Amino acid sequence: MQDHVVEAKAVLAKWLSISGATACYLEFGQDHWMADIDGADRGHATPHAILDAALASCTALSLQLYVEHKGWRVSRIGVAVAHKHAQGAYRLERQISVEGDLTAEQRAALLRVAQACPVYETLTGDIAINTSLA
Repeated sequence: MQDHVVEAKAVLAKWLSISGATACYLEFGQDHWMADIDGADRGHATPHAILDAALASCTALSLQLYVEHKGWRVSRIGVAVAHKHAQGAYRLERQISVEGDLTAEQRAALLRVAQACPVYETLTGDIAINTSLA
């Protein structure tokens, strides 16, 4: 198996005690978000919701590229991802909806593509995190 190396910009999370808030500010290039442990109470995403969003968006984008490449008539792709902690494990539930005139074989192909999206492969693969304190 060949290693896949991607040079990505770092996502920076900042929290300042002077802010008086529990939320942190996230920076990725020109994009900015807020994350909060109690995100739903304050209108911000939780860190786990951001992880869910990574899987949902990667799946939708992978499927979109595939159907365009194949020239299939698809009018909408929706991906819903939810999570729960159960029996000592983190469980992700992903539901994909596709609107279009597709055969059973085409729908099966879309499921295979979803199982091969890069974020899915990352989350189901061997993950190592190297941490340092600056």
